Amino acid sequence: MKRFAVALVLLALPATAAFAADAKAGQAVYEKSCKSCHGVDGAGNASMAKMMKVEMKALGSVPEATVKEAVTKGHGKMKPIASVTGASVDDVAAYCKTLKK
Repeated sequence: MKRFAVALVLLALPATAAFAADAKAGQAVYEKSCKSCHGVDGAGNASMAKMMKVEMKALGSVPEATVKEAVTKGHGKMKPIASVTGASVDDVAAYCKTLKK
């Protein structure tokens, strides 16, 4: 029974990796859909924040689940990003995690 369980885990690992978010693909989506407001490094575009009268958190310090929710449902004055759906949401969240300093 122990061998069966070990074999099952080993077989499942490649399948799990196939569904992992792709930060590199997320970077392309971020540059197209997020960079104008959140800046190149995810720290926030100061002029955009001032214009909207909001404080933007550095995206590298925001949990991935929060990034996903903001993209799909919006957050504060930020509207949902309709053009970012499905796996692209996970990819953008994974990319934002790489912006952590």
